[in-house]
Amino acid sequence: MTRPQLDSSVPPSASAPPRAFTAVSPPTDPVAEQQLAWTGDAVLALFARQHVLARLGRIDTPAFLDLTSNGFLSCLGRPTRIEAEIGLVYEREGLAAAFAYIEARLLPTWRTQQSRRARQRSAR
Repeated sequence: MTRPQLDSSVPPSASAPPRAFTAVSPPTDPVAEQQLAWTGDAVLALFARQHVLARLGRIDTPAFLDLTSNGFLSCLGRPTRIEAEIGLVYEREGLAAAFAYIEARLLPTWRTQQSRRARQRSAR
């Protein structure tokens, strides 16, 4: 059985500047928010895996976890709410829009943290 070849090219969104961040407001009903967060978590995981592969060219579980962990998401707000925002964008506008939302909403903070970690490692 032949394994399909992965497209190792950088996704178009990785080289394009992120769209302007426009916050979305998920519902305040906890059940509806949790349902959106469940989907948003999956979208974020897919984005993170593709981003790490495109950026590093290899599987890097720590980088994936850094981008998807509740510890990281809590820097931006309540993790369930952040994931519900992603889920809401996905439901309303599709996967490409949800990825653009993640790039605009999460990546600037994640990149700052990654740079800080790299500086700390090199200072040791």
